Amino acid sequence: MAEVPEITPVLEFPDWFENPDGGDPLTQDLGASYDKGDLCWMLVCTILCWQITPAIGFLYAGMHRRKAALTMVLQSLFCSCACGIQYWIYGYSLYESRTDNPILGNLSLAVFRNILAQPSQANADIPDILYAAFGFTFVSATAMILAGAMLERGRLFPSMVFLLCWTTFVYYILAYWEWNPKGWLYNLGLYDFAGSGPVHIASGFSALAWSMMLGPRISDHTHTTAAERKRAIHYRPHSPLLMCIGTCFIWFGWFAFNGASTANLSLRSIYVVVNTNLAACGGGITWVGLDYIYKKKFSLVGFCSGIIAGLVGITPAAGYVPVYVAALVGMLTATSCFYTVRYKYLLGVDDGLDIFALHGVGGFVGDLLTGLFAAQFVPALDGVSGAMYAGGWWNQNYRQLGLQLAGATTCAAWSFVVSCILLFVINKIPGLHIRASEEHEMLGLDHKYIEDVDFEDPYFSRECICQVSHGAVHPGLGGLGSSSASHTAAQPVQQVPVTEETKQD
Repeated sequence: MAEVPEITPVLEFPDWFENPDGGDPLTQDLGASYDKGDLCWMLVCTILCWQITPAIGFLYAGMHRRKAALTMVLQSLFCSCACGIQYWIYGYSLYESRTDNPILGNLSLAVFRNILAQPSQANADIPDILYAAFGFTFVSATAMILAGAMLERGRLFPSMVFLLCWTTFVYYILAYWEWNPKGWLYNLGLYDFAGSGPVHIASGFSALAWSMMLGPRISDHTHTTAAERKRAIHYRPHSPLLMCIGTCFIWFGWFAFNGASTANLSLRSIYVVVNTNLAACGGGITWVGLDYIYKKKFSLVGFCSGIIAGLVGITPAAGYVPVYVAALVGMLTATSCFYTVRYKYLLGVDDGLDIFALHGVGGFVGDLLTGLFAAQFVPALDGVSGAMYAGGWWNQNYRQLGLQLAGATTCAAWSFVVSCILLFVINKIPGLHIRASEEHEMLGLDHKYIEDVDFEDPYFSRECICQVSHGAVHPGLGGLGSSSASHTAAQPVQQVPVTEETKQD
């Protein structure tokens, strides 16, 4: 029997370019230098973050009319699986490879090659492989946030193609700019703790582009006056209960999403979790209060909107701002998002899930508030950063607000323009037109794409196809109805016969 070599601990790793793996696991203990508490914290948070993606699917399913709800759940599973494979093949390498390029990485880390025990670029307290696992949850959640823009009228397969192209040409590029030590926004000095730019601003402005390219839903064409057509009337969510369940799981997962962005377990991690919770609380109370002022009733949908707005606003700020302004960040972000929803009809775009208002505007406002309230002592709580960060206006660093504005504007412009180009090109490819046929839109995407639909349910009857009426007036997540009482009146029913064309795109 061969003698087993003695395992020696690795207390100091060689240069990455000399040994990307960090050593020989057969003869060396590559994990000896890592704190088990840091590893446990990051691993548990990675697992908790994963459920944000299906939770967004539940949220969106509850917001849709019943005839398209299951399509959103399926889309969430697609984002988890397909984006995960893409991330493994080349995505992680594009934004985390060790290059000198300020724009984009290379494929040196493709299929997680050369990723094992070397300290990560994000924080030397955790190994590369753990940071790579954590990053997967970000890209899948971001893609799912954007997926809601297909709202009841986008074809499923082209939407999947677009999402994979979008993560390649938008998400990974912005992530490299902001998170890679060689990225130009990183070196500019932008503060974006957990991904407002690549996650929220990118998905929000891309959702606006997608909604514009798709055009309004069929029901919006039936209004008689130009003023009514501009208001983009929407149906009420079919299940506020499912929305609340999805929101609760998102809130729960966001503790890990933000908390683990310190990339170690420290006082700063605890501070981030507290900030995250306070911002969500402030956002929820603010939105439901504004709803009550205008409607004289409380709204579950509005509560969900405010909580999410607060979470979005604190995402860039959680690791920079003092705990005593976190609730204010949530309140200001929720107020901005609320009034964006209230007056979104001015854009004439059918963004029924308010992705642009909540994530685009919310992320933009959060970035600016980070420049105002960032305090130098907060990043230092991780035991690593020290005096690396100068803070924002809180510490008389008035230049920071300009940097935040430049970074947010860059992310918004890149996301919107590239998304428009991608959608235009995909729509021109035979078989990949992005808009569903009128018949399938009226039948519902579930009727077209989901085998599990119970066709014996009268709601999905093939003989008595869906009855199309204007229904209740409700612009998106938590906005206000039209001021015209006539909009809530019952409208004549349209019945669409089942034809061979209906069964095909």
